[in-house]
Amino acid sequence: METPILYIGNRRFSSWSLRAWLVMKKAGLAFDETLVPLNQADTRQALSAISPGGTVPALHTRNAVIWDSLAICEWAAEQAPELWPVHEGQRGRARSAVAMMHAGFMALRETCPMDLCRSPSAIMPSDATQLDIARLQALWHDVKSVDGPWLFGRWSIADAVFTPVAARFYAYDIPLHAEAQAYCDTLLADEDYRVWHQAAQAETFANPYDNPI
Repeated sequence: METPILYIGNRRFSSWSLRAWLVMKKAGLAFDETLVPLNQADTRQALSAISPGGTVPALHTRNAVIWDSLAICEWAAEQAPELWPVHEGQRGRARSAVAMMHAGFMALRETCPMDLCRSPSAIMPSDATQLDIARLQALWHDVKSVDGPWLFGRWSIADAVFTPVAARFYAYDIPLHAEAQAYCDTLLADEDYRVWHQAAQAETFANPYDNPI
């Protein structure tokens, strides 16, 4: 196999797939993509066949199978180092911000699952969710570069990781500070994200959430 294959979940709902896909696109890497519909009778069997972790995204290269979104991002950065900031200090901050998102903000994830077809409407977030929203805005403010619209000046893996967050804030009509809103607007206006978003609108899979918010 010469061309890597990126296995993704439903574009409408799979935030982890979106992150990996954006990074592969921004890296300028040639790859094929295969969608594995989630929450179907045969989903578990299909995922077991392509992902040791039983999850998507999963990247199949000539030499490896990589089944974690951050690991896929790091593989892409080995091919295209510009996916991380050049300056060591900025690179460390970017990796720290990405790790925080990769492992945390569980209240926001649970209360506001990504749904790219949801008509924007407000909810009453829990105290824990409000805390996550405040922490995210503070994080963005603390690391935001003045050199461009992206978090670290030019587009980086950090921007891929936070794009689904911007989509959540939009879908659930979360009020943000002006600086955070401007950053979210930048993420959601990105050309590659718009391609993914348009494809999500065309999907006809059932909503996987038992009780959609």
